[in-house]
Amino acid sequence: MLPDRDTVAEAVKRVLVVEARVNVPPQELRDDEPLNGDLLRINSLAFVGLIISLEEALDATFEDALFMNNEFRTVGDLVDVLHGEIAGAAGAA
Repeated sequence: MLPDRDTVAEAVKRVLVVEARVNVPPQELRDDEPLNGDLLRINSLAFVGLIISLEEALDATFEDALFMNNEFRTVGDLVDVLHGEIAGAAGAA
């Protein structure tokens, strides 16, 4: 079954909390929270590890071009793109 946006958001937020090593409950991360802000501090190198962890958490494989052709400023940006990619992949299958 295709995960809805809320399911993808929950997975993304759980992984972000672990990868950013912050002591915040995942459900408290807002969609407008900056990825490279005062709380999460996800830089380009951390982003690579984040994507690997997200692929495992979401049982998905994301093409490199997905990350080169999109701008990720907030948690919500990441959730929207990943949800769209998963939905698109399911529709193509």
